[in-house]
Amino acid sequence: MLNNSPYIRANNSVTRVMLKVLLALLPAVAAYVWQFGIGVLVQLALASATALAAEALVLKVRGKPVQLFVTDLSAIVTAWLIALAFPSIGPWWMVVVGTAIAIVVGKHLYGGLGQNVFNPAMLAYAVMIVAFPSLMSQWPSSQLDTAGQFHAIFGISDPATRALDAITSATPLDTLRTGLRAAGASVDSVMQSQVFGWAGGKHWEWVTLGYLIGGVWLCQQKVITWHIPTAFIVSLGVISGLFWVIHPVHYASPLLHIAAGASMLGAFFIFTDPVSAASTPRGKLIYATCAAILTYLIREFGSFPDGVAFATLLLNICVPIIDMKTQPPVFGHKND
Repeated sequence: MLNNSPYIRANNSVTRVMLKVLLALLPAVAAYVWQFGIGVLVQLALASATALAAEALVLKVRGKPVQLFVTDLSAIVTAWLIALAFPSIGPWWMVVVGTAIAIVVGKHLYGGLGQNVFNPAMLAYAVMIVAFPSLMSQWPSSQLDTAGQFHAIFGISDPATRALDAITSATPLDTLRTGLRAAGASVDSVMQSQVFGWAGGKHWEWVTLGYLIGGVWLCQQKVITWHIPTAFIVSLGVISGLFWVIHPVHYASPLLHIAAGASMLGAFFIFTDPVSAASTPRGKLIYATCAAILTYLIREFGSFPDGVAFATLLLNICVPIIDMKTQPPVFGHKND
């Protein structure tokens, strides 16, 4: 009788982990639909179909088993992150192209699942916002009905969609950046805009709360650890708080930076990518802290209103050195 270790095996698999991530995203998806309509569901469907098709095609070209990898749900997770990061009323081809870039270039160009250097979803976001900055800024207004959202996504000619301002709403960070730079206004005067709500963007607070609920559940399920979310949120609060205390007329409060934009999505679902993120406990803290600093600096001094995607990609480059320098000592040895 064989009696080989390990005696306790973790009941984990790629499919099981990815399914938990998808379940954790459901509160945010529900809040999104509740506040802004079903446009996001259309984008989720488009992104998911594109991800599966691109995954199957590339696997077939590479001579890999198609069914084994297509059914592991990793492509669907990438698709959902793209659909939630992209505007829900952006043209249909934008999320299709972005998802194809994520799967083909961001994932399989580096060897497939587990070998990608960069976060595929954020790579796609960065490419598309640089190529199509105007289209990537067409966020939905809460007043846009279902028909209007379908018209906007599929480019159907309709009087309700001819006036862009009538169907889109700038994000809070974009409104803040434009107001402070172009109009030279103060933070308080800019935040009188109807775009802002009690914490972040009006109606967007519920989506942010959905990400928080789902993210905490992922921690409880041990899919992710507390290191990256906690370090990112605390660091973002500290650096934004320092600027706010020094010059509150020009810099927004920490609450806005934590609650607005992709902060919560990044903290729990983007920066925690098990492949492209740091893997050691101390490395995760360093990685997330640097990500928060870069996110804030890009928001305040860069050309784009949110910096989560670019911070992710820049830190992905640094992950090998971070992991190498933060490896815990082998039992019985000291680190040099």
